[in-house]
Amino acid sequence: MEVDLLKFEKELYNEGIDLIAGVDEVGRGPLYGPVVTAAVILKKGYFLEGINDSKKLTPRQRDKFYDIIMRDAIAIGIGEVSSKRIDEINIYEATKEAMKEAINNLSIKPEHVLIDAMKLELDVPSTSIIKGDAKSESIAAASIIAKVTRDRMMKKEGELHPGYGFEKHMGYPTKAHIENVLKLGVLPNHRKTFEPIKSIVNGSDINERRNKRKRKIKKEIKE
Repeated sequence: MEVDLLKFEKELYNEGIDLIAGVDEVGRGPLYGPVVTAAVILKKGYFLEGINDSKKLTPRQRDKFYDIIMRDAIAIGIGEVSSKRIDEINIYEATKEAMKEAINNLSIKPEHVLIDAMKLELDVPSTSIIKGDAKSESIAAASIIAKVTRDRMMKKEGELHPGYGFEKHMGYPTKAHIENVLKLGVLPNHRKTFEPIKSIVNGSDINERRNKRKRKIKKEIKE
């Protein structure tokens, strides 16, 4: 069944609301770097064929759509909250903070905001849509802008910190990322409240903890 990505936008257009901002985030799960958000206002009735949730697109498709959205959107705002701030207030609150920043960074104030999953206290009406990046074109556009923006940040981090592989894993908790941290050390922009970075910072031996769990499981099986 084909999803009408303009369903929510059309409902608002019918109410006389034209300036609709879609908002989404990227980077809640990584061990490294900021959470990045985007707010995008598209022209009334604008439709971009093939647009979708950024996670369902290839890097080449995302780059293509990024250029088109940057060219055609009425307004785009970016929000970014650092790893340090994430450690201070937790990732959920940091995501909300970054989303509000993206909305505030729009050059035009929206009349309504469509948000992927999160609920925000704003001075304009808003609608929270579960899996909104696959149901709303405005949110899908925001997810693409946020994803490409953050990926490009991580590629620069890969150049600044050779050996960590940021240009490949984008800061997410892959096996290679964790092994590189154990070998090269924790960097300032690693999230110190996220495991296993937290344990590494506190001096815990990750491999020893893993081996202890294995020994415990084997013992329980024998018993």
